[in-house]
Amino acid sequence: MARAPEQRNLTLILARSFASQLATAVFLLDVEGTVIYYNEAAERLIGEPFVEGAGLRMDEWMARRRPLDEEGNEVPVESLPLGMTMLKREPAYGVGRFRRGDGEYQRFANVTFPLFAHTEDFVGVMAMAWHLDEDRR
Repeated sequence: MARAPEQRNLTLILARSFASQLATAVFLLDVEGTVIYYNEAAERLIGEPFVEGAGLRMDEWMARRRPLDEEGNEVPVESLPLGMTMLKREPAYGVGRFRRGDGEYQRFANVTFPLFAHTEDFVGVMAMAWHLDEDRR
């Protein structure tokens, strides 16, 4: 049975409200994989204001970020935590390098988890990320 759009929207509204209060970088994507929000901590982390990333599809977003694994190889989106959570609808964690808005690569850890309005009503993904110091490998 399909759920009312209001319930799906409420889940994303509540997720956005929660994300806006956190000091940790948080990104929200809807069920289609479109970036619908990221907080101020995320803006600082990636060096790009939300207005520049809003509305991008996941593939466009990742083309800007050009994710690399620990050995410097490009990683396909479906192998990243965000892609795994979108496809499998289960939490994921990973470490890699992502290009910031200024073109510099930095090492980040991130965890992603699916958002559901109801048990089987997937509405999107919340991703949290943080910078890892280079000397802590």
